[in-house]
Amino acid sequence: MRIAVVGAGGTGGFFGGLLARAGEDVTFIARGSHLGAIQDRGLTVKSRFVGDFTVKARATDDPVEVGPVDVVLFCVKAYDTETAAARMRPLVGPGTVVLPVQNGIDSAERIGRLVTPDAVIGGVAVVSAVIETPGVIDHRSVASRIQFGELAGGTSPRTERLLPVLRQAGIKAELRVDIRVALWEKFVQICAFSGLTALTRLPLGPLRSCPETHELFRGTLQEVDAVGRAEGVALPADTVEAAMALFASGPPDLRGSLYYDLAAGRRLEVDTLNGTAVRLGRARGVPTPLNFAIYAALKPYAAGAPASS
Repeated sequence: MRIAVVGAGGTGGFFGGLLARAGEDVTFIARGSHLGAIQDRGLTVKSRFVGDFTVKARATDDPVEVGPVDVVLFCVKAYDTETAAARMRPLVGPGTVVLPVQNGIDSAERIGRLVTPDAVIGGVAVVSAVIETPGVIDHRSVASRIQFGELAGGTSPRTERLLPVLRQAGIKAELRVDIRVALWEKFVQICAFSGLTALTRLPLGPLRSCPETHELFRGTLQEVDAVGRAEGVALPADTVEAAMALFASGPPDLRGSLYYDLAAGRRLEVDTLNGTAVRLGRARGVPTPLNFAIYAALKPYAAGAPASS
């Protein structure tokens, strides 16, 4: 398949790298020094889970050079969604499938307003990976997978064609009949995990060992779970307990993407995560005081490190 990876950061670099290693025709849409490094030396993935490897895939900052592809793997940060979606129009032809694997719950709808809506399906990525240096991706989590499905529910020939392509690349892929449930399952988890590792500047280990932060984690999950149910999402009854089990079993040094962006002085997706939980909770009459505290504490950093004065 011809695949364009829009956003070659941790998520796009890792999954795109696996697809390129498997022999798929992958082009990375990147920028800056990261783009230059991929063009000069290829993309390197460092991982104790899938092994270290380098692929000599194509890379460009101009989608016009690529033209229509079979699949667009859309991996940019949520705050760049509209800008990147508008620029990627040359990649989208009559048969193109756009698979967004971003944080948040409304990426597909936002992208669909700027490209052909029928091209977009729903997607969820669970992965911890970051750019270590330009051209090098550091993959940090054993539980790395992609879930995807038609926004209207059910399966389709195009999603069934995509499934073996992902799996043959070594990606743990799952075709979901109700992708909305999958989106909210991750949303529940990431609001707590990413929000609290950023808020406390601590990885999972210390959060687990402190009774107070352990309960804070559970309470944050419970709030977002309640918002999802108020939104009419058929979340499983054990959504919170499943998230707590992941919390208990994750590597003690694991942190969420909000933490890494905060530590680097980059923009934060806090509006897309805890901010969205708070706004939807208010609209549905569901209290979200813990998510509001996380959101309010991180909001000054949303545009990057604030000025000291």
